[in-house]
Amino acid sequence: MEASNGYRALQWNAGSGGLPENETTFARILQQRGYATGLIGKWHQGVNCASRADHCHHPLNHGFDYFYGMPFTLTNDCDPGRPPEVDAGLRAQLWVYTQCLALGILTVAAGKTCGLISVSRTAVAGMAGLLFLFFISWYSSFGFVRRWNCILMRNHDVTEQPMVLENTASLMLKEAVSYIERHKHGPFLLFLSLLHVHIPLVTTRAFLGKSQHGLYGDNVEEMDWLVGKILNAIEDNGLKNSTFTYFTSDHGGHLEARDGHSQLGGWNGIYKGGKGMAGWEGGIRVPGIFRWPGVLPAGRVIDEPTSLMDVFPTVVQLAGCEVPQDRVIDGHSLVPLLQGTETHSAHEFLFHYCGQHLHAARWHQKNSGSVWKIHYMTPQFHPEGAGACYGRGICPCSGEGVTHHRPPLLFDLSRDPSEARPLTPDSEPLYHAVMARVGAAVSEHQQTLRPVPQQFSMSNIVWKPWLQPCCGNFPFCSCHEDGDGIPRMPAL
Repeated sequence: MEASNGYRALQWNAGSGGLPENETTFARILQQRGYATGLIGKWHQGVNCASRADHCHHPLNHGFDYFYGMPFTLTNDCDPGRPPEVDAGLRAQLWVYTQCLALGILTVAAGKTCGLISVSRTAVAGMAGLLFLFFISWYSSFGFVRRWNCILMRNHDVTEQPMVLENTASLMLKEAVSYIERHKHGPFLLFLSLLHVHIPLVTTRAFLGKSQHGLYGDNVEEMDWLVGKILNAIEDNGLKNSTFTYFTSDHGGHLEARDGHSQLGGWNGIYKGGKGMAGWEGGIRVPGIFRWPGVLPAGRVIDEPTSLMDVFPTVVQLAGCEVPQDRVIDGHSLVPLLQGTETHSAHEFLFHYCGQHLHAARWHQKNSGSVWKIHYMTPQFHPEGAGACYGRGICPCSGEGVTHHRPPLLFDLSRDPSEARPLTPDSEPLYHAVMARVGAAVSEHQQTLRPVPQQFSMSNIVWKPWLQPCCGNFPFCSCHEDGDGIPRMPAL
């Protein structure tokens, strides 16, 4: 899912972009193997293509037989007390344009009334009508972001619109535990995509102030409690020794997420950078915690470079299936590494992209202990030297906001994990050999890439009212879920 216009994620539930139908998910492979497959939480891979009910990008069209959660993702727009987030810059520009045009029309009308200019009433009325149409064209989407994007669905049905943030933690937990109980007698896959540790950091009252690290810490505490409850459900249903559990995150801490002087996006320790920065370690190092009592020894630490792309072949192997043979699969099964039959990661090289732009590549030189990292492009921190793109909200992938390094920056992460001291031909005898070897690997890798439809193109990214998931009659979409799981629409 990519585009060349700067967008890196879907902006609306009512966009037409999404996960292409020809992609094969691990859920689909396990579903074909006889597994029950459930997704609870965030999806953010699109919903519809051409009509409100075609659900071409929906989880149930990609191998899941049960879905409960957000078809979109959490944003500040979901919290009425937070500033706007979805296309906030464009939204501000449109509001300024509207005000300027309105002021211009009022000036013309006042000039006509005072006899200062000669213009017909029809012309003034026509300008006012065009202004109204312009205002409605953008305010019908941006004026109701919470109602259009912040919704909950159960399978194909909208159950809350807009969703009540304070209730989401208990709803997700209830759904996850219920799913485990319903499928405990057969093989199942549960993909729990938590809403926690993501702005606006929705935290229930019981956990507010519980941490020493502000709202972010409170949110982590609640997530920890929630994960514990789910692990307890696995044990209570007699599944402890027959269930493989994997906990991870999709990126490092979001450094630019701040509320005044308070940090809302986590902390990445000694590692430079954060979320959305492609190559820097702070953006791509994430936890990987595995649990399978009786099979995987507890307390073992594996210090090898792996990738979230490895989830796909790992899950497929555990289910006794094979990965598709008609395409390049970049991941490798983690089973040999976890079970100790292999001591080194199958990834000799890893390539770190920001959107469609290759920012960095790493070489895990086998039998040497060195982990070489080359940066071809890096984001320009703002303000300069700040360590993040505070002036932008998130670092860009390309354009004026990035630096192209010629020659590229070289680090040895085994000696410099903070990426603080770039190596040179004078300081590193292997400099030219490493550059050549990684460069050859990049060229070989890029030959395996094929162009794909741009799911984040402007035509796919814009809000289309005929694609908007709706509870009730559009545009009067509104419903809330009772404790019995039945959506209730307001009385008219």
